[in-house]
Amino acid sequence: NRPFLGICLGAQMLANHLGGKVVGHGEGLVEIGWYKLKATEAGKQLMHWPEMVYQFHREGFSLPRDATLLATAETYPNQAFRYGDNAWGIQFHGELTRVMMQRWVVRGAHRFELPGAQPGRDHLGGRLIWDMHLKRWLDEFLRVIFGKPAAR
Repeated sequence: NRPFLGICLGAQMLANHLGGKVVGHGEGLVEIGWYKLKATEAGKQLMHWPEMVYQFHREGFSLPRDATLLATAETYPNQAFRYGDNAWGIQFHGELTRVMMQRWVVRGAHRFELPGAQPGRDHLGGRLIWDMHLKRWLDEFLRVIFGKPAAR
């Protein structure tokens, strides 16, 4: 009964465990960079969601039976879901730090040639524009999942 949060591969693994399927895009597209996100009605009732999120994946997942879709996107429609009261999955990277992004941009530069990927300069440039909103969302999301911090 403890809260569980799966991010990217963790969301894919959670979806798979719950009966969903993890698959690549039918046209070979990836999401590597900053992409638009759209909250579903269920997601909007839960909280405010960011407009743009950082992605670094080439596979997505089908929504498990009885899961609630919270956010969607154009290329990979299942971006965030809730299963029951305590299991959550997000395909994008709200937890990404500057150091992590720099490492991924350097070590993963060969992936920027994949169909649908954005050039490396857009990864770091997008961070200047959208990171603050994504971090604010992550703080709120973690409070929803794990509850409010104890008073000191």
